[in-house]
Amino acid sequence: MAAEFTLLGVGAMNSPRYRPAGLLVTHEQYRIMLDGGGASVPTPPLDRWLVCDARAELMPRIRRSCGGLDVKPMITDFRAGGLAVEPMPVVHTSHPTFGYLMRVSGRRVVWAPEFWEFPEWARGAGLMFADAAGWQRPIRFAGGVGGHAAVSATAEQARRHGVARLVFAHIGRPVIRAIDAGQEPPYGEWGVEGRVYRP
Repeated sequence: MAAEFTLLGVGAMNSPRYRPAGLLVTHEQYRIMLDGGGASVPTPPLDRWLVCDARAELMPRIRRSCGGLDVKPMITDFRAGGLAVEPMPVVHTSHPTFGYLMRVSGRRVVWAPEFWEFPEWARGAGLMFADAAGWQRPIRFAGGVGGHAAVSATAEQARRHGVARLVFAHIGRPVIRAIDAGQEPPYGEWGVEGRVYRP
């Protein structure tokens, strides 16, 4: 069976419209969850629940959901059945945060739902799920300790870095307003909850 990547949620924290950004990866008999929490919870069975930020506000809810699935949330790699999932650092906030680089059947898939700077390691990805919290301007955290890149800048960087298909997840309020106004990203597409993506 070919690998499938299902968006269980595409929202930023406390989104008024979307479930929290989360990706379910299935390949052969393996099922891996990336981020999510809240209403973005996979059905059992689950082999691993990986997170990008061990201090994220959703971690208490993710831990509760993990309890019912007999897994623990962690930042680590996963390798089985020709699927390799590896945490990779991103610039986002004052403590270590990550995205994930997945390799399967010679294809590269990136999960990077939160970053301040476009991750160089995403270069040449066949499929990338990226931060969409800000629209035309980045969102800077208090104290200048990082934040979220703007969709406009991420689209330009993804095209420059040879990303074949860019899907925006972690959609924030400025982007919801842009979507409601009929705006489209200059490159890439809006993520859709429940949609299955294949690299």
